[in-house]
Amino acid sequence: MNFPVLINLLVALAICVLLYRLQAHHVSFTKRVFTGLGLGIVLGAALQAFYGATSPEIAATNAWLDVVGSGYVKLLQMIVIPLIMVSIVQAILKLRNASSLGTISTLTIGILIATTIVAAAIGILMAKLFGLSAVGLTSSAAEVARGEYLQGNLAAAKEISLPAMLLSFIPANPFLDMTGARKTSTIAVVVFAIFIGISATGIAGKKPEVFQSFSGFVHVAHVIVMRMVTLVLRLTPFGVFALMTKMVAGSSLQDILSLASFVAASYCALALMFCVHLLLVAGSGLNPLRFVAKIFPVLAFAFTSRTSAGSIPMSVATQTARLGTPEGIANFAASFGATIGQNGCAGIYPAMLAVMIAPTVGIDPYSASFLLPLLAIVAFGSIGVAGVGGGATFAALIVLSAMDLPVALAGLLISVEPLIDMGRTALNVSGSITAGTVTSRILGQTDVRVFQSDAEVNLDSETQAV
Repeated sequence: MNFPVLINLLVALAICVLLYRLQAHHVSFTKRVFTGLGLGIVLGAALQAFYGATSPEIAATNAWLDVVGSGYVKLLQMIVIPLIMVSIVQAILKLRNASSLGTISTLTIGILIATTIVAAAIGILMAKLFGLSAVGLTSSAAEVARGEYLQGNLAAAKEISLPAMLLSFIPANPFLDMTGARKTSTIAVVVFAIFIGISATGIAGKKPEVFQSFSGFVHVAHVIVMRMVTLVLRLTPFGVFALMTKMVAGSSLQDILSLASFVAASYCALALMFCVHLLLVAGSGLNPLRFVAKIFPVLAFAFTSRTSAGSIPMSVATQTARLGTPEGIANFAASFGATIGQNGCAGIYPAMLAVMIAPTVGIDPYSASFLLPLLAIVAFGSIGVAGVGGGATFAALIVLSAMDLPVALAGLLISVEPLIDMGRTALNVSGSITAGTVTSRILGQTDVRVFQSDAEVNLDSETQAV
């Protein structure tokens, strides 16, 4: 380790000490996350300005920052499956009503898919307004390599069909799915947890003593898992700081400027779709500004980490402790939202790519004969393919191949992919939280007192009382 890298790490360590002191002095969770985000931007920009984005000093510094940033993400991913299992089983034990379970699932999934169609329409609109087209774009070596990679994965995307996707939700080996081995592992674990819960409620009347014993076991497991969630969430400000510093320090301003129109159009589409989420929240009778203030920490994490699945624990904690959504609905919304109907990755992104690439093969992308099939394909393609790393790419492959468009041209956007993916992931998580919030309101199960409360609730301490 050379001297400049050592200095960089000492500065990063000093900032981590500052964040720890803020925690020790009981500064609110939101303020600490915001501080970590801001300091990460400042330090990352300073490192890039001093060394240059491609310098060996930046690479070495980012490798150490990755221990904190990616390490935090891995800890969150560690608790996702246990959290889904015990929370959904406990929620079903409390419901004791299969029809309520079906209503919750139908509403949540319906909202997720409907908003994804709206997101795709907004992406198309922004592509039109900004005049985006893949015609005339040049390819660097990295973009060519990316195009070849996409072309190589085209066969797998073409094999995807809705019946096959629905079949993949069934956990033939639930223990395999608990390892996250498949793209639809999260949904498969949800299905397995539902079967456990329904089976347990089925013996409540016949063998009440066994049911009570199992219910007690699930409660104990739930308390322990929620304590794990608490311990991990305490690291959020540090993780956000490290992830943001790494992203800003390693980003190429020249690459961003070369595709400025696409970046601007993408973020305009993301912002407009976020406004749609707020309209849905307002339509359900809740204050959208209060909603934004309460979900900011989880959106900040999703933005910096670029992982929807890793955001599940914080999403559940936010919905239950800050928005007043029952735990069962919160878990269903967060779990389904990480795999089904992701507004950013499976809605806006593939739709924009399709209308950009269509003119290269002589197709009018704004004709009804092109747009209607595109929206339908986006809706079906959003089911179960965007819940893992590279989900947006796979969703785009499905849409482009189904529309018979050249997929290799998508590689031309590789240089700004990480920057746009940050916003897409935040929108994905916002969409899942919106689905849970609206579902809870429709069913009349929202604790409005929790939502209206101005008392600051720290996500890194609230679960201790569970």
